[in-house]
This record gives sequence, structure tokens and C-alpha cells, in this order.
Amino acid sequence: MSVDEDQLPTLLPSVNGYVDALKMALDEALSGDPSVVLLGEDIADEQGGGVMKVTLGLSSRYGTDRVRTTPISEQAIIGAAIGAALGGLRPVAELMLMNFVSVAMDQIFNHAAKLRFMSGGQTGVPITIRTATGAGFGFGAQHSDMLEGWLAHAPGLKVVLPSTPADAKGLLLSCIFDDDPCIFVEHAALYFGAASGPAPEPGARVPIGVARTVREGTDLTVVGYGKPILDAAAVAAELDGEGISIEVVDLRTVSPWDEAAVLASVAKTRRAVVVHESVQQFGPGGEIASRINEELFGQLDAAVLRVGAPSCPVPYSNPLEMAYVPGVGRIEQAIRQALK
Repeated sequence: MSVDEDQLPTLLPSVNGYVDALKMALDEALSGDPSVVLLGEDIADEQGGGVMKVTLGLSSRYGTDRVRTTPISEQAIIGAAIGAALGGLRPVAELMLMNFVSVAMDQIFNHAAKLRFMSGGQTGVPITIRTATGAGFGFGAQHSDMLEGWLAHAPGLKVVLPSTPADAKGLLLSCIFDDDPCIFVEHAALYFGAASGPAPEPGARVPIGVARTVREGTDLTVVGYGKPILDAAAVAAELDGEGISIEVVDLRTVSPWDEAAVLASVAKTRRAVVVHESVQQFGPGGEIASRINEELFGQLDAAVLRVGAPSCPVPYSNPLEMAYVPGVGRIEQAIRQALK
């Protein structure tokens, strides 16, 4: 089936949507560097431009040699991307859902993450793996997990989770042109309008490993990334009406994470709550809370608290799934507990 280019969405110089911001970053990368290639299931226009339409329009513009639909084989997608990177390209590989990284774990952990180290720094693997996930949509236990903790535990991988369109665009560009493998995680809620705002100017990049202060405060610091940052900001705005001043720090990158920014914020507020949607047990919040305790012990007015998902598979039932997701209610409860 051929695609009429007149019917494709225009790639605008400024956007408000998360999907459009991602599309802009890919468009800029493809147009600016012939070594950038995209591969993944159904990403070409003839197959619909991807399940979330992030790549819609790009294969018509750049050809199917550079925007290539693959078979349904995550091992093949990541294996081909690693091989292409070793051959001098900058592949952006899409794994439709984050749970499917488990199928390609050998390629990700034993090849992409380790080749620079095992070659004595001679061989980089400049690949970007885009993947979507997130609970709250009835996708079921095998399609909803936040697995950034697995990936951040592997030395050699950079793990990025933007919460706004501007950060999505700027961080995706930074990942594509980074010489190490990057995992770029997109929360499904952000596709459907949870995040909005202007995109940066063409070519603007957001540095990997640098946090952003969403709002400043004096009483307590909330640290997080991805979709929960939007919930934390909403809670902070509500508590402001009670005279409670909450600082919200969006890590944007889980590995490497901006330890200096977090410690500076918590040293000021003397209290901290760490929030993420992934399972709380052995989650990234444990590492962050531990470092705060190690560096600021004796300066804190309360124990560092964590808010995360319970240690169980993501439920399919809507009421159970809503109870599973650590939303505004649990974030507010943790903040009030720490303030006591």
C-alpha cells in the first residue's frame, strides 16, 4: 500500500504534544546525519508509522533503507542495531513495549553495555533503544512494567525517562548522538496528553545526567522522574495553598543520575521523598535514598521515604491497577508523613 504524502502530518517547527516532540527529534537526527537509521516493528509508513505513530511520515521522507520495519523479533532488532553501530551507524531501535527488553537481554547486557569496556575503549556502541511502558491502561502484567531499575544496574548503559515534550525531544537527540548505548523510556500516559508544553528550538539538546528543578521549595524535596513527576508537581501545587513549600526535582536520567543536584536540594530542605512507578522493592529509589543518607546523615530532619509500586505483577483489573500505581494520594501521604 502506498502512502499519500499530502495526508501525512506536517513536521512542525514547534509542538505541544509528546509524540510530536519525539517525531521532531527523529526528523532532525535523520536530516542532519546520514548515519542515523531507525528500525523496529511496523515503524515505516506502509505499516502505519509505529503503534504510537511516532515515526509516521519519516519513511516517506527518508526512505525505507533508513526507516526500516523489522520482523517481530526483539533479538534481531537489537542484534542488528548493535552490528550497525559497530559498522559506523547510529541506530535508533524501537522495542514496542518495555517488557520485551527481556527477550533481548543478552544483546543489551552482554553486548551493547560491555563492548566498550571489553575492547579497552576502542569500540563504542552508539545505539538508542526507544521503548514504551506504564501502568494504568489495562495492558496487562506482561506489557506495563517499569524496568529501568534492571537497566540502570548494568554498567555501560544510560537510562533516560523524560516527563515533558521539551525534555523528550532534547534528551532523545542527546541519546542518538551519544557514543554509548542509551535506553530511552517513554511512559504511555505521556502519549495520551498527560504532558504538554513547548518543544525547544531546533537542534537544542538536553544533557544526559542533569536533573531539572520543576519547582523550588524549602520544606521537603520530592525526587523522581517520568510520569510520577507530574503527580508530584500537582501535589506540591495543592500543598502550597496550605503554606507547605515542596521542591520537586526531575532526574530525567536514572543512569547516570544527578546526585549533586539531589544532595544540594535535600541539604536545603532537610527532608526527602523519592517517587517512581517501578516496584519499590530493590528499585532505583533505594539507591537514591541510600546516597542521601550516606552523604547527609545528621543533617536530615526525617527519614527519607520512598513511594513505589507494590511487589506484585501489574494487575489487569482497573480498580486493582489504579491501586497499584503510586499516584497523587500516596505521594501526598508520604510527604505529610515526612513533615511530621
